[in-house]
Amino acid sequence: MPKVTLYSTPTCLYCMTIKEFFKEHRIKFETIDVSENNEARDRMIKGSEQMGVPVIEIDGEMITGFNKKRVSELLDIKE
Repeated sequence: MPKVTLYSTPTCLYCMTIKEFFKEHRIKFETIDVSENNEARDRMIKGSEQMGVPVIEIDGEMITGFNKKRVSELLDIKE
């Protein structure tokens, strides 16, 4: 199983949608609240070149926003 990290904030609606998508497909993931974790926020910005959330990291690849197609490809989700 790939390592999946979701960089998010508590008020991000797209982040909530992604969490539901992961749960629906039984994907294990770690959520990091970048509004409280400056080190993770800096890592997210450096890796994605974006300041906004959501950012999804799958085995080291940063995906900005909820790019369902790319996330599904990387996680081998068939819909």
